[in-house]
Amino acid sequence: MKKVKKEVKKVWTETKKTATQIVLNPKRSCIFLFNRCFETIRNNILFFIFLIVNLFACTLLRYFTIHTIENLLNLKPIIADLAIILALGGLSFFMKKKNRFLYLFIVTLILSIICIINSLYYTFYTSFVSVSLIGTLEYLFQVGDAVTKNVFKPSDFSYLFAPIALLLIHLKLKKNTKKENLEKRENKKAIISLCMSLILAVAFISMLTSLEIGRFSKQWNREYIVMKFGIYTYHLNDFAKSIAPKITSLFGYDNALKKFNEYYENTPNKQEKVNEYTGIFEGKNMIVIHCESMQQVNMTLSFNGQELTPNLNKLASESLYFSNFYSQVSVGTSSDSEFTFNTSLMPTNTGTAFVSYFNRDYVSIPKLLKEKGYYTFSMHANNGSYWNRNVMHQSLGYDKFYSKKDYEIDEVIGLGLSDKSFFKQSIERIKEINKKGKPYYGTVIMLTNHTPFSDVDKYGDFDVDMKENAVDEEGNPIINEETGEVEQVIYPYMEGTKLGNYFKSVHYADEALGEFLTGLEEAGLMENTVIVLYGDHDARLPKADYNRLFNYDKENDSTLPSETEGFYKVDSFQYEILRKVPFLIYSKETKESLHSEITTVMGMYDAMPTLGNMFGFYNKYQLGKDIFNTTDDNIVIFPNGNWMTSKIYYNTQNGNFLPLKEEAISEEYIIECQKYAEKLLGVSNSLIVFDLIKKEQETIQAESDYIEEKVTE
Repeated sequence: MKKVKKEVKKVWTETKKTATQIVLNPKRSCIFLFNRCFETIRNNILFFIFLIVNLFACTLLRYFTIHTIENLLNLKPIIADLAIILALGGLSFFMKKKNRFLYLFIVTLILSIICIINSLYYTFYTSFVSVSLIGTLEYLFQVGDAVTKNVFKPSDFSYLFAPIALLLIHLKLKKNTKKENLEKRENKKAIISLCMSLILAVAFISMLTSLEIGRFSKQWNREYIVMKFGIYTYHLNDFAKSIAPKITSLFGYDNALKKFNEYYENTPNKQEKVNEYTGIFEGKNMIVIHCESMQQVNMTLSFNGQELTPNLNKLASESLYFSNFYSQVSVGTSSDSEFTFNTSLMPTNTGTAFVSYFNRDYVSIPKLLKEKGYYTFSMHANNGSYWNRNVMHQSLGYDKFYSKKDYEIDEVIGLGLSDKSFFKQSIERIKEINKKGKPYYGTVIMLTNHTPFSDVDKYGDFDVDMKENAVDEEGNPIINEETGEVEQVIYPYMEGTKLGNYFKSVHYADEALGEFLTGLEEAGLMENTVIVLYGDHDARLPKADYNRLFNYDKENDSTLPSETEGFYKVDSFQYEILRKVPFLIYSKETKESLHSEITTVMGMYDAMPTLGNMFGFYNKYQLGKDIFNTTDDNIVIFPNGNWMTSKIYYNTQNGNFLPLKEEAISEEYIIECQKYAEKLLGVSNSLIVFDLIKKEQETIQAESDYIEEKVTE
């Protein structure tokens, strides 16, 4: 330690001396510094190659994932990443020379793996990986086929050039290097490197705005943080955020409780607002259909005159159909949808509620309906351990969870039991539940329409090509002499594309849905029952396929040029709009007279309050709104910090927005909505991480017990 202190003092003295010389003789000093720098690089080639290849790799990651030229020109993340790389490289000088390359190579390999993992993860989730998600890796392995078919790209492995380049340079240097003292350590160089790293870090911090610092501390939008702070700074912050919940007593409990109390201070303890739908379904059964990867755009499509989703479309026409409904999932995908639908809370910014926070107290639909005498159950023909459902469904208040072990796996499509067989077997179980004589609340979770949509031969016959009648040069139909029918010209269109295979899977899921509804009707289970259906999230398929869908050039079997008149460009904003999912409420009443389309923008967290008003239950801690008690000002907030209203879709990452109406958007409007979004996300996360509902209920109970004790005395 004394030796290091001595070296630091020596470096500081030399630095002051050099600075004095620059002031007294700038020209001569600049030449001297240039020669010195050149000499330093020549004598430490491996170290500087280490810096260059790793800095280039993380810059490449930002460009390949976020796809903006700003990522190549933005100086802030480059400085931040360089500071960390410089510090890591500088530590090598504390080592003996014979061990230095091995250290640099291992560090480079680790950094490259970090880039590869984030690249793969971004393709699937449009986000960056978190330390808190290590516990969910088992679920990724269970859908490994989806990853290999829909996620892997050649660019994902381009980051391996860094360790390869370092190795090749080392081998070349090894050939040309004379024998040297391999036991030598160079503490001075290490200290200089660490000092330079510190200087860069200070320079980087000085460039940050208060807004950037605020978003860094919240870490809701990982994409924004990586773009502004660099991938390695993000991971350092992520690590700190990930371990914070494990030691909550040391990390912000008082502040979280203060925000929680302020947010719910004026929230009533019971339902106060009423409307025409208040109590209309009270006492009725509710069956919720969790429709895997079902997007609303599917309901608008037809191929060769056949609707893609005829059963879903018919159901929507007889329902309260919410046509501007958005899922609000994060990395927990399906489990996030289940969580938000049942609690009206948002996914957490670290980990997932189902895996990381399953042991919290939640106010949920199953629990509230159980208080009203309902029997509650859930059904899903996958492993009960997937997304920790066997534990979390109990935590949410389901009396019984029917999982894979409760079904006969007689027909496998995709990840497991086919939806048609699942629904058929589920009806038999619902019959038994119905015999109990109690009202019931059940969730049935579909599975077949899950990525990678590769079991095309099992989905049935549904062509996603384009068929047209053949005509001659004069425009007359060409008749086949043998059959007497008009000949057809077939264009591939969506056949063979990932999106085309998804459509085939969707059509199968729609057929399964139709059979389920028919089966319920035939079993007499629809008489006093309300069907609620929601799409859990989008299919996460490439924008390029959507561009082909909307801009097909049949003559060349390709996508029309973007300059073509009427070209519909699916940019990042349009892609987000396409991710909306169906949500509908069906009953005998809606079929006969109450059916209508509700176009108000709403999110998954609005489902619970809307249903609560109809079924007579209320959750004080719900973050959403009863959509029938809102005007056109409803706001949908997404886990990454983006939000939308009826007026705009706002991207917090770059501050850009897509106008949804032809009216001016004021800066005050955006600031107000942004503040509300950040407040809601913060309160939701604090509520879950610190288990604040349980703590408030314990406080209320303690006060009640104290009052009762005083009265008794």
